[in-house]
Amino acid sequence: MSFIKTIVAGTAAAAFTLGMAATAQADISGAGSSFIYPVFAKWGEAYNKATGVKLNYQSIGSGGGIKQVTAKTVTFGASDKPLDDATLAKQGMTQFPMISGGIVMMYNIDGVKPGQLVLDGKTVEKIYMGDITKWNDPAIKALNKDVTLPNEPIVVVHRSDGSGTTFNFTNYLSKISKDWDDQVGSDTAVEWPTGLGAKGSEGVANMVKQTKGAIGYNEYAYVIQNKLGYSKMINKDGKVVSPSLETFASAAANADWKGAKNFHVIITDQPGEKSWPIAASTWVIIHKDPKDPKAAAAALKFFDWAYKNGKPEAKALDYVAIPDNVVKLIEASWSDIKADGKPVYAGN
Repeated sequence: MSFIKTIVAGTAAAAFTLGMAATAQADISGAGSSFIYPVFAKWGEAYNKATGVKLNYQSIGSGGGIKQVTAKTVTFGASDKPLDDATLAKQGMTQFPMISGGIVMMYNIDGVKPGQLVLDGKTVEKIYMGDITKWNDPAIKALNKDVTLPNEPIVVVHRSDGSGTTFNFTNYLSKISKDWDDQVGSDTAVEWPTGLGAKGSEGVANMVKQTKGAIGYNEYAYVIQNKLGYSKMINKDGKVVSPSLETFASAAANADWKGAKNFHVIITDQPGEKSWPIAASTWVIIHKDPKDPKAAAAALKFFDWAYKNGKPEAKALDYVAIPDNVVKLIEASWSDIKADGKPVYAGN
């Protein structure tokens, strides 16, 4: 796990290049979601060892990834917010899910261990709305009767860049709070009622780690690798659940990928006694008429390898693999990615 510890502790605009020197031309280039970055890094490392092919992925946030793939400066983008049908059609792009996982509330509270705190959606919403400002607020104490909470200000931390993690977090808050839906809404970037902004999942993790009394939202791998406190949550069924592969998988199990056009499924606030409430997915976005067909074929070959061989690395980081039956649908959709009228990748 030392490799992931190194990359997660990196800068907000993290990137990795595997294989030859970083100045060499990468065989596959991508940019976007920091949610998927830890598992892309592990997959890229393993793929390079297996094939010698290099992967260059920039963790710049979903918004940045969408901009770069739209401009064709990278072969693929990755976003935790799927593009709508009209945008995909206009830009001549397609998308498909690569992984699912969980967004976790992390904290830096003296004397409160990881997993000791319990929060629910309404309390989180009021914290981010600026209505709850102290850790010993009655609403938080009511959920944590056996926890000693300090009379300290809550320092709210959120993403400052366009972020699919923000989209899923605010999507969840919009589902459980009409006030949030009406006043703030859900998107990759919103007008936050309160708090401090940090760039990238890495930046949010570092700010929470360095700030006494802070709370933030982040992908689970960043929370664990930075040894931050994280809360349990009360889910849609009223059950207290811990973040884990099991609870993320329970939420993802409700996803109807087969019935969704362009694989457009959001998995926040799913029912189920074991379901984690702030679950999310990451989509790969790629042009149907790629600027560099060989690069597109190389990317699709890598994704095929990751679906089939990358499950152990994904599981180790508590990501949920896309089911095999859905992978078949995804790979069938790749026939739309063409050059000179022929699919760029026909499989192995």
